[in-house]
Amino acid sequence: MNYDEQNIDVINAARARICDYYTRLNDFFLKRSELLRLMMVAVAAQEPMLFIGRPGTAKSLLVSVFCQGLGMKQDEYFEYMLTKFTEPSEIMGPVDIAELKSGRYLRKVAGHLPTAQIAFLDEIFKANSAILNVLLTVINERKYYQEGKPMSVPLVCMFAASNEIPDFGEFDALKDRFIIKAETQPVRDTCFHELIRTGISFESRTHNREKPWKSDCTLQDFVLVHDYIVSTVLPSAVERDDRVLLGDERITTAFKAIISVLADELKVEITDRKLIKLYKLIMTQAFIFNGGNVTREELKILCYCGNNFSDVRKIKDYIEERLANLD
Repeated sequence: MNYDEQNIDVINAARARICDYYTRLNDFFLKRSELLRLMMVAVAAQEPMLFIGRPGTAKSLLVSVFCQGLGMKQDEYFEYMLTKFTEPSEIMGPVDIAELKSGRYLRKVAGHLPTAQIAFLDEIFKANSAILNVLLTVINERKYYQEGKPMSVPLVCMFAASNEIPDFGEFDALKDRFIIKAETQPVRDTCFHELIRTGISFESRTHNREKPWKSDCTLQDFVLVHDYIVSTVLPSAVERDDRVLLGDERITTAFKAIISVLADELKVEITDRKLIKLYKLIMTQAFIFNGGNVTREELKILCYCGNNFSDVRKIKDYIEERLANLD
C-alpha cells in the first residue's frame, strides 16, 4: 500500500493513541512499565510474548486489563489455563456432533482460539504434544485445520505465561517462537504499602464495575501501525548501509556487538529467525515511542531474548551494564 499524507496522519493518530494507552495503563499498574511497553510492541509487531513468574505477579491481570481497555468483545479474546490433561477440544473447540453423524469431522470454533484476536494461555508448557502442534501452526502460519483444509485465524497476538521455562527438547520449537520472554517479579518488598493500596483500589473499582484504564485506543490502531511498519518502515530501513541498519552507527554497532556476546560468550541461542524478529521488534518500539528513532532504550528488548530461565537473568544483567556504558 502506498501511503499519502492523509494516510500518514491516520497512522500517526493511531500511534498517539497507543502511546496514550500505554501511559494510562502505566498509571494503573505498579512497577510494570517495562512489561506494558513490551506488550504494546508485541501486539503492534504481531509477535507472541511469554510472561515468566510465580503465581500472583499479575501475569493474567496485565493481559485481561489490556484487552478490556481496548474495548474488546468476549469472543475476540480467548483465555485458558493449560494442564497436562487439557485436550485440543478445550482450545480449538468441541467436535460438532451433528456434522460427525454426517461423516464430517468439524469443530465448533466460536469462542475458542481459532476465532480470537488476542489469546492468553496460562501454563503453556504444560500442554501435551497434540496441543503443541496446534499452537505452533496457529502462531507460525495463523491457521488451523478443519478436515485437513487450512482455515485462517484472526489472531493478532498471543500472550502466554509459565512459572518456569522447561529444558525439555519437545518445547524448543515453541520457546523459539516466543522471542520476548519477560519475568514478572513480585513488588512486595520494594512497594509494600503502595502494593496494598493499589490492590485494594483495583478490587473496589472491579466491584463498582469501573474501568479507569478504558481508552480511545482500539486493537485496530495496533493493526494499522503494524501494516505500516511491515509494508513501509522495515523495507525502507533495511535499504540503509550496513553501518546504520538501525539508523545510527553507534546503536547499530552496539546491537551487533551485543548479539555476538550473547551467542558466543553467554551461549544464548540466537537463531536466524530470532535475529530477524529482534530487529523487527526494535524497529517497532522505535516507531511507536520515538517516531522511528532507535535509542539505547530500544536495545533493551535484547534483555528478553533468552531461551531458558537462567538466560533471562544473565542476559538482563549484561545488557543493562553494556547499555549504561554506551557513549
